[in-house]
Amino acid sequence: MWPFHPDLLTRPVPRYTSFPTAAEFTDGVGAPELGAALEEVSGTVSLYIHVPFCEQICWYCGCNTGRSNKVARLTSYLDALHREIALVGQRLPRGTRVQRIAFGGGSPNALSPLEFVRLVDALTVHLPLYDPVVSIELDPRTLAADWGMVIRCIGITRASLGVQTLSPRLQAAIGRVQPDALIARTTEQLRAAGITSLNFDLMYGLPGQTDADLAETLARSIELGADRIALFGYAHVPHLIPRQKQIDAADLPDMPARFRMAWNGWAQLTAAGYQPVGFDHFALPGDALAQAALAGRLHRNFQGFTEDQAPVLIGLGASAISQFPHLIVQNEKNAGRYRMLLSQDRLTGTHGVRRSAEDQRRGLVIESLLCHNRASLPLDLMQEQIGALAPFRERGLIDLTDDVLELRPEGLPYARTVAALFDPYRQDGVRRFSSAV
Repeated sequence: MWPFHPDLLTRPVPRYTSFPTAAEFTDGVGAPELGAALEEVSGTVSLYIHVPFCEQICWYCGCNTGRSNKVARLTSYLDALHREIALVGQRLPRGTRVQRIAFGGGSPNALSPLEFVRLVDALTVHLPLYDPVVSIELDPRTLAADWGMVIRCIGITRASLGVQTLSPRLQAAIGRVQPDALIARTTEQLRAAGITSLNFDLMYGLPGQTDADLAETLARSIELGADRIALFGYAHVPHLIPRQKQIDAADLPDMPARFRMAWNGWAQLTAAGYQPVGFDHFALPGDALAQAALAGRLHRNFQGFTEDQAPVLIGLGASAISQFPHLIVQNEKNAGRYRMLLSQDRLTGTHGVRRSAEDQRRGLVIESLLCHNRASLPLDLMQEQIGALAPFRERGLIDLTDDVLELRPEGLPYARTVAALFDPYRQDGVRRFSSAV
């Protein structure tokens, strides 16, 4: 088992899907900066389309989503999203090539298949699509049979299912009941529709969860043939996510139990032949994510670990985030205000951050540590943090050789904590982040 040093894990840290993180966003960056950045794009870009609706809201969920039970609200949101697609398309220079599209949420299958097809048609009409790799997040509880035909006809090849746990007792404790038979049926449906890379999102640290519960869910996920598995630690932050107040905090596993679950998951999945990606993601050797990890081509963006090499990610939809080398901009989070801005044909970026040369330099160190377990350190950063790194080095968690910082295998669960040492913004506001494990 990894060595457990609780004193090194007490500080909540970001997941670092960007640097600077969203905690540094301000309203000093918005639509004008987004528009200018779009007009300067060149080459390959990726798209993320956010659908902030679910038919059922899970208690643990921290996503920007709401119930899709009001037809008028959903219809008006889609009208606005279509407008945004057209506006962004007008700004992109000639020669831009969209080669990846990811649909997330919420649950994109909160839309009807017809609404989803119309959304894809809008992307095709207004944006320069070049045989893109298309992925989608799906809620198995509400995936109708006719979605299979839609997925096949559009050419979606990657899907992610919010499984979380296959224990009925734990499902009830987090407000997401979905029987094993439903997950199995959904898996078969997606394979028949042409999905070649299927991800299961799973969690440890759930209320009342035992080591046996996690082992059974992982064994069944392996049996069902998930190509990728993301094994997240549940982050209980009801002061930020009020719906989590429905979860009994008294029944949550303590830090030693969470750490043990993270190790058990890593050990079980790697023994089953999965390639570790970071310390909490896993992929079968033939999957593109595993191949990128082995080849040193892994990156990290707002969708997590990715083999995507595009330098620009354009976010469409309420709360979606666009990421450029020098700039990060988030769209208006409130769906009503988002619709209002687009009714006036205005881009909806409302806050973000400019990425200075120093941000980009430190961001590269952080990304390298999380993606490759090592980073080349400029001399000034090495000297700046040599004292803070000492406890990790003394306990055999890292190696420092010349200008290279490397996480040893025993140090994998401390990756985010070590990375945070190079984040100068992490001097306050720690309650906004989750436990490192």
